[in-house]
Amino acid sequence: MQPRGSGSSSKLNRNEIEKSRRLQLKDLYSKLASLILKQPSEEGLPLGDLLEQATNYVVELKQNVEELKRRKAALKGDEGGSKEERLPVLMVRHMGSTLEVNLSTGLNKKFKLHEVLSVLKEEGLEIASASHSTVGNQIFYTIHAQILYSRIGIETSRMHERLERLIH
Repeated sequence: MQPRGSGSSSKLNRNEIEKSRRLQLKDLYSKLASLILKQPSEEGLPLGDLLEQATNYVVELKQNVEELKRRKAALKGDEGGSKEERLPVLMVRHMGSTLEVNLSTGLNKKFKLHEVLSVLKEEGLEIASASHSTVGNQIFYTIHAQILYSRIGIETSRMHERLERLIH
């Protein structure tokens, strides 16, 4: 025969385990939000929205990895240090209400930066800053832009495709 109260003891134990599990999940969601969200006003996002943003961020990272692999392959083709044409590399990073565009090209690649800026404006962005630097036989461009209509959002994949067509 079990002593009295042992059933309530195991119930309390299960409640403590469940409470601990919920706290652990809350902590993990908080860590995820701190990695994904760029604006403090978004901290109270519903879990579904947070997971959707995390998914979008992972997709962007995957695109960046593919782009870097392509860039690495292009650089390996130029190991001798010759001044051959390097393939343009484009990375677009969506960060809340801002967007960062990184573009690197060889010195011989002729494209008009104002055309890139025009595409960004057409996609609903306001250019905050644009800079470039030359290292060796490559030019690196960095453009920061603000999303004008944050309610509507921005379609980064379409913009990425338009920019790719423009620079290649």
